[in-house]
Amino acid sequence: MSDWFEKLKLGDLPALAARRYGEREALCTREQRWSYAEFDAEVDRVARGLIAIGVGHGENVALWMVNRPEWLFLMYATAKVGAVLVPLNTRYRTADVAYTVKQSESATWISMARSGPVDYLAMMRENLPDIGAGEPRALNCKNFPKLRRAVLVAEEPEPGMIGWAELLRAGEQISESELAARAAAVDHDDSVIIGYTSGTTGHPKGVMHSHVIIRNVSERINRFGVTFTDAIINNLPMFHLYGYSESALVAILSGARQILMESFDAAETLRLVEAERATIIHGFDTHYKDMLDCQARDKRDLSSLRFGTFPAGMENSIPIARRSQRELAPTITGWGMSETWAFAACSFTDSTEEQRCEASGFPAPGLEFRIIDPASGTELPPGEQGELLVRGYQLMKGYYNRPEETAAAIDADGWLHSGDTALMRPDGHLRFLGRFKDMLKVGGENVSPAEVEAYLLEMPEIDQAAIVGYPDARLAEVPVAFIVAAQGASVSLEKVTAHCKGNIASYKIPRHVIAVAEFPMTPTGKVQKHILRGEILERLGEPD
Repeated sequence: MSDWFEKLKLGDLPALAARRYGEREALCTREQRWSYAEFDAEVDRVARGLIAIGVGHGENVALWMVNRPEWLFLMYATAKVGAVLVPLNTRYRTADVAYTVKQSESATWISMARSGPVDYLAMMRENLPDIGAGEPRALNCKNFPKLRRAVLVAEEPEPGMIGWAELLRAGEQISESELAARAAAVDHDDSVIIGYTSGTTGHPKGVMHSHVIIRNVSERINRFGVTFTDAIINNLPMFHLYGYSESALVAILSGARQILMESFDAAETLRLVEAERATIIHGFDTHYKDMLDCQARDKRDLSSLRFGTFPAGMENSIPIARRSQRELAPTITGWGMSETWAFAACSFTDSTEEQRCEASGFPAPGLEFRIIDPASGTELPPGEQGELLVRGYQLMKGYYNRPEETAAAIDADGWLHSGDTALMRPDGHLRFLGRFKDMLKVGGENVSPAEVEAYLLEMPEIDQAAIVGYPDARLAEVPVAFIVAAQGASVSLEKVTAHCKGNIASYKIPRHVIAVAEFPMTPTGKVQKHILRGEILERLGEPD
């Protein structure tokens, strides 16, 4: 008796795609292009190399690298040999990366030497000061007790590290039958990736997912109608599950073509859409705003675009989402988090513009959503905001080596407590409103930062706005506006107050305005508000 859903394994996907799509183009960069047959062969070549250097079944492999072809080959090769990929944030620095490699108990650490001004090799050397004295395939590092090997993707060899060319040469000694046996030993329910949360507060947590993520991505491919005729711009960091899932996995499961960029650049993205006739783009509101501004300055032919995914629903994203429909492409909205995979809810290609811009998607098959009062646990009716709970097959297996945090996140009935403020609309769509910790409580009144930010963005003098809370003895906290001014403009508290007064409730009006050149951002384009909250205290001091 067959399963209701085919149980595929990530490491088998390149071979499956090669059989289905053969000589169709799978991947292109500035320098090179690969067919699906060539892509599959390269994955196998890397997989044999991993076996040859000693990567074992169930071992964790940390990958610290910007988007490049080797990233994709390793993504599938680690899965094929039964290892678990641990993508590392390329914005990590010496202490950050040390914590994640150690906490994940990674046995292999793979990195590039440099990307632009960032010297990854120097940070690896700093963390592994005595690496040159060890056997490259059997390291014994005091500060990293589980680490056994380090691989450097670079032209020049590094003492104590295995070079990329050396890895590939070693793999030539591994037979096809040995690789096939390793691939056959992989279980569908094994962990295949440990994706670390953004770490906007405290240390990031490693979110474990199994091969079941393939089901979720396959269902979305069908909802969006993605086929081998599509071409996807892959410019979001693949260490983040959004890029990993919506570009890399969607492409190989549908036969679409990936146009790989090292990182997001609005002008280059639009140039590639025009040159490669791309059909799908991805991004958050900050990415779309940059692309809209770039298109206004230097108009490109974007007629090939079918849609873009754009997690929307918050007040401050709605104007950008609406502009995107007119000036870029129709967008598909959605909601997800590391613990639920990239999209636990998404709209449809024929959803109304209002649903695509003002909601956060319709729940994916196999998932249940609830909105509760976080104080009482009572389920709330449609239209009332509370904490979003999610249950279903797609939830994480847990946080790596953090059983207490896992138990706190997923209750005894299997509901994940997301920590997100949301509501369910009468049309069945979810609307994400923000993180609970970002919501302000001003004199007993709830204030949505996104609502105030959206109102401030109506001012032509303001390019970006972020609202955070500042402690207040009488009201508990009051809103403070961090502002990035439009080019050549200046913004004052008086101007902001005049814009708001009489139009929004007085308790929502910012009490202070702080102008900054730019906001601290996560790699996925989210404002790191915990940093701004700390900056308020530095600038304004502790309240009386």
